Amino acid sequence: MLQQPQPDDYVLATGETHSVRELCEEAFSTMGLDYREYVLKEEVCFRPPESAQLVGNPAKARRVFGWKPQVSFRDLVRMMVEKDLEALRPK
Repeated sequence: MLQQPQPDDYVLATGETHSVRELCEEAFSTMGLDYREYVLKEEVCFRPPESAQLVGNPAKARRVFGWKPQVSFRDLVRMMVEKDLEALRPK
C-alpha cells in the first residue's frame, strides 16, 4: 500500500461478521473457561439491530495486491489473548 504511486484507501478484512458472543466464546475458551460464568448480559445495554450488516470488504485490496487474509477469526482472538497473558507474566 505504501509503495503505490498514489495514496488510496484499502480495507484489510476477512469479509466475515462475528458477534460479541463469538468473541467472548473464543477468548474465554482459549483459557479453558466458559464466558457465561464471567460475562453478564444487560438487556438495557443491547443496541438495536443494524439495518445493514457491518462487515469489512477486502475486494479492492484483493484486486490491487492479490491480498487475502491469512489468519482466521479464531486464530486472531487466540493470538490476542495469548499476547495479553504474556504481558501479565512476571519478567
